[in-house]
Amino acid sequence: MNTKAFSVQDLTKMALCVAFCGVTAYISFPLPFTPGMVTALTLALGVTAFVLPPKQTFLALLTYVLLGCIGLPVFVGGTAGVGRLVGPTGGYIIAWLVVYPIISALKGDRPSFKRYALVDIIVGIPLTYVGGLISMLLVMDIGLKAAIVMAVLPYIPGDIIKCLMAAFLGVKVNQAIERRR
Repeated sequence: MNTKAFSVQDLTKMALCVAFCGVTAYISFPLPFTPGMVTALTLALGVTAFVLPPKQTFLALLTYVLLGCIGLPVFVGGTAGVGRLVGPTGGYIIAWLVVYPIISALKGDRPSFKRYALVDIIVGIPLTYVGGLISMLLVMDIGLKAAIVMAVLPYIPGDIIKCLMAAFLGVKVNQAIERRR
């Protein structure tokens, strides 16, 4: 089997990304008309994709999700449990495991604010919304119009801002890592 072990630096970056996701999930507030919450976690997900390669992004986010599933309060608003995956917002969580490794794969070889932002906005936001939309449609037994109002529309402006912030931070972190080598 031809597998390359992760370096200490790789494992450290992955662990820091998992921790960043867990911490930013606490920076959340509810909206009265939807079970979803506005959260800074999506900023951390973007930074994770920009700092790590696709495989490491997937493993870091899988670790984050597993920590939440076993009961550590790392999900949005300090929640936890497997029930979060099958609830009305579970589709977002499941989508992250697919969406952010894709973003990582599309980010390019050199840090670029413009490319990072475009990939996150054009690919990340819509694909994540598809996951949330599907889970709300299935779990809440609502129509498509209501699901779009609850799972997509209220989050667009904030998510665009968070994508821009993640792109900025991703460039700065990657530049700092390059300087340290």
